[in-house]
Amino acid sequence: MSMILTLNAGSSSVKFGLYCATDKPEPEVKAKGQIDGLGLDAQLIVQIGQGPPQKIALGSTDQATGISAILQALAPILAGRPVSGVGHRIVHGGPNIRTPMILNAEVLADLRQYIPLAPLHQPHNLAAVAAAQAAFPDALQVGCFDTAFHRDHPWVNDTFALPRRYYAQGVRRYGFHGLSYDYITSTLAQDYPDLAAGRVIVAHLGNGASIAAIRDGHSIGSSMGFSALDGLPMGTRSGQIDPGVLLYLMDHEGLSGPEISHILYKESGLKGLSGISHDMRVLLASDAPEAAEAIEYYVFRLRREIGAMAAVLGGIDGLVFTGGIGENAAPIRAKTLSGMEFLGLELDQTANHGNGPDIGVGPVRVLVIPTNEEQVIARATLVAVGLATTV
Repeated sequence: MSMILTLNAGSSSVKFGLYCATDKPEPEVKAKGQIDGLGLDAQLIVQIGQGPPQKIALGSTDQATGISAILQALAPILAGRPVSGVGHRIVHGGPNIRTPMILNAEVLADLRQYIPLAPLHQPHNLAAVAAAQAAFPDALQVGCFDTAFHRDHPWVNDTFALPRRYYAQGVRRYGFHGLSYDYITSTLAQDYPDLAAGRVIVAHLGNGASIAAIRDGHSIGSSMGFSALDGLPMGTRSGQIDPGVLLYLMDHEGLSGPEISHILYKESGLKGLSGISHDMRVLLASDAPEAAEAIEYYVFRLRREIGAMAAVLGGIDGLVFTGGIGENAAPIRAKTLSGMEFLGLELDQTANHGNGPDIGVGPVRVLVIPTNEEQVIARATLVAVGLATTV
């Protein structure tokens, strides 16, 4: 039996899954897990089948040695069976990629030019591809792109009010978290078909966060733009900011581009506002007024974006929370929807406390749906290697 591997590589972690094709619509997961803390103190977490997670201390680990550790842990399951394909999450696919792609030399060269647009993710995504190529030279390498889901935005949701030549050069709103939105829309189509055909706002809330306006399963608008900095405040990223602030930091603070980039990507968001942590769980448990203020700002921006996306869609039939915060932080969902009955959004507090799945009592459906980006990657990789016929 041929197997496929999925890799979702970030700056500090690598998520993975081992799958095989079945006669069912979905690939079967044989094992899954992740490496946390890439660098000096990494830890491998592996769950085989439905068994308990196993934790293995790795010490100093980079992308290549991390993938070697993953393969060693998966060796008993592979038992000599070939890996036909390796599917990768690639954050940035540029203005033209709309579907999963086989990662040949030409495609990889094109993807490297987008490293400046996704510096926290793209280099690590591509490093994982190189490591997988070395480990599985005969396997098909398949890229699945976070930007692809948003590629058919209306022009007004895709452009900036800059001289038109910059749009032609690729300066436009790309949108991100597309694999998560792909999974949510496919789940809606299967479990809530009437809602899937309507106007849905999906809030992907994790360490990175964005909101998408989706009509009939297609992205109409996204809170993220040219880079993964725009829109909502995130764990360490600023979210929306007046570009005049950046000019001020350059002209009056004397900061360089790399210094400003470090502030925006690493020192802002919940971490910068609170001065305590980027982790919403830590802030919710804190009595510090700065933690409460960071949460208040986060909720304010979230409410603002929900209202904006409702306007983009011309109304709202459903709201879906997903991602680590969206799926698990009942207080954030409650604070966000408090007083939003004017949009038809009202919570069942008991269902919300239990994390769903159906937590609304108003005319607009409110759902909590766990996302699964690896499943989307696995589906696409099975199709690419010929073990399935549809994504």
